[in-house]
Amino acid sequence: MSSEEDFSLVVDDTQPSEDSLEGIKAMIAKFKKQHEELLNEQKHIADCKDVVRGCAQQFRVRTKKLTESLKRDKDDYEVQVANEKAKLASLMEEEVELKEQAEKLAAALKEEKAEYVLLKEQTEVFTAVPERRVVFKGVTGEVDGSQFEMESSIVYPMDGGTALITFDEEVVAKKILSLRTHQVNLGEECRITVEARPVRLMMPSLVEIESKACPRRILISNLPKMDTEFLLNKLEIHFSKTKNGGGEVEDREFLPDSGTVVLTFLSGDFARGLVDREYHEVMLHPDKSHRVRVTPFLNGNITNLQTKMLTCPRTLLLTGIPDFMEADTLQDLLEIHFQKSSNGGGEVTAFFYNALGQKTSALFKSVAEKEEE
Repeated sequence: MSSEEDFSLVVDDTQPSEDSLEGIKAMIAKFKKQHEELLNEQKHIADCKDVVRGCAQQFRVRTKKLTESLKRDKDDYEVQVANEKAKLASLMEEEVELKEQAEKLAAALKEEKAEYVLLKEQTEVFTAVPERRVVFKGVTGEVDGSQFEMESSIVYPMDGGTALITFDEEVVAKKILSLRTHQVNLGEECRITVEARPVRLMMPSLVEIESKACPRRILISNLPKMDTEFLLNKLEIHFSKTKNGGGEVEDREFLPDSGTVVLTFLSGDFARGLVDREYHEVMLHPDKSHRVRVTPFLNGNITNLQTKMLTCPRTLLLTGIPDFMEADTLQDLLEIHFQKSSNGGGEVTAFFYNALGQKTSALFKSVAEKEEE
């Protein structure tokens, strides 16, 4: 095989020569065809551009609408958030006000309960009318026998950390009460705050008692002074005997305030006969009898009790007093403070301090229509 290869040039005789008229016409036809194809392609591109422009326009319109809608939603959301914040702030303020009102109501309820307990204690004292000693002092006049006048004696329970103060003048007490809270200087950089409150007492205005003779009890009076137990034994022995008109004794009691004795029988068949006889000779000594008097024992039931509230015009209650120094010293400092006119005070006629941890009852008596501690 030879290293050099022979090539032969093959000429297509079917294609006209470019230099020939036919060749030029063929080229022109070819270029026309290419031109038409380009025009068609250009038209297709233009149509596509129009479609893209339409889509873009539609997209811009939709984008604008969405933007405006989002802005409106955002504005509405911000307005709603602002309204909710305002509502929340209003609710929080209302909650604070309600808490304050609840605290005030709780404090008022506590004060009312304390006053109720105090009034209840006073009522229990009033309903137990004490026995009074009556002494004739030479005064006579027309009186209603159905009524019995008593001097008022009222027990006022005091809590710890309080004090009662009585001023000489009502106007001073009113001034101290109107100021309500008072800053009391107790020495070197030592100051306390106390509160002045009115003292209200519940007093009986009318007491009606229905008395009835007890069928099993007798009251023995006109007794000599002697040993109480010996006296009770002698009386029980005497009045338990049938020949003396008595019977079995269930109980006996000596009343020291009147010097009398109450005997209670098991049966109600003996008291009436002994009372009718009235005077009895009892052997209280071995060789000598003593004449005693037997009268009915009266049971009293309160049928009508009317009360009224009295506000002491000159006496006030001081509360909130801490216990941090000697009671006598603290009482003196408090009394000095309220005696000074510069503090709104005046002349003090009575002062009593009850320290924390103690419970004391103050006694009020009506003397010339003025309260007295």
